[in-house]
Amino acid sequence: MPRKSTNPSVADEGAAPGGTAAVDRALSLLSAFRPGDRALGVTALAERTRLHKSTALRLLNSLAHAGLLVRDETGGWSPGPEIDRLAQVRAAAFPLEAVALPRMRELVAQTQESVALHVRRGAQRLCLLRVDSPHLLRDHVRAGDLLPLERGAGGRVLLAFSGEPGALSEQIRCDGYLMRTGDRVAGLTGISAPVWRAGGTAGAAPVLVGALTLTVPEPRLRPELVGALREAAAQLSAALGAG
Repeated sequence: MPRKSTNPSVADEGAAPGGTAAVDRALSLLSAFRPGDRALGVTALAERTRLHKSTALRLLNSLAHAGLLVRDETGGWSPGPEIDRLAQVRAAAFPLEAVALPRMRELVAQTQESVALHVRRGAQRLCLLRVDSPHLLRDHVRAGDLLPLERGAGGRVLLAFSGEPGALSEQIRCDGYLMRTGDRVAGLTGISAPVWRAGGTAGAAPVLVGALTLTVPEPRLRPELVGALREAAAQLSAALGAG
């Protein structure tokens, strides 16, 4: 039997209430892959998840059996074809990317600044979609990056419209947006507003999808960017049935 670690694994720290520990640990191995990763060895995956190598290897073999991972000839592991299939199923069921990306590209063409759609993932926010500014001077967050909720305009908007108490959240809810400079990166301004979709039943309240955020180097900040961002967020919400 493998020795139990004195340090909790990533899965143990974020265990699903009423869930199964083995499933949480297997999913933590999938979540360990980051943008830019190709194949990761069992040692790297065990370090990222804080699992024993023997435990990680058993779980990796199960994930490979399901097609969620593949192992190459060098022993490295990478995401498998089943993930592509599930992504296609999700995209067909909830075509957020198809709806959002054209409007995000229009906003970038209008403002010449980068725009991202952030969604909440537990205690962090995920950059789900991103369109870059054509300028060389810009922030370099990529789709797939995880960012803090408690810093940056996008994270604070997600918290506010998820019911976070406090004076700042109340002000964001009152204003309907937030502009914040230097909150996450010095010299960078974020302008963010919520995106909504229709509720599941007729007459149901809209559901928060995420936060649409422009990121602007401070020297290029100009007043009309606030209106452009808020209008784009409203248009996207309307396209998702919440208008």
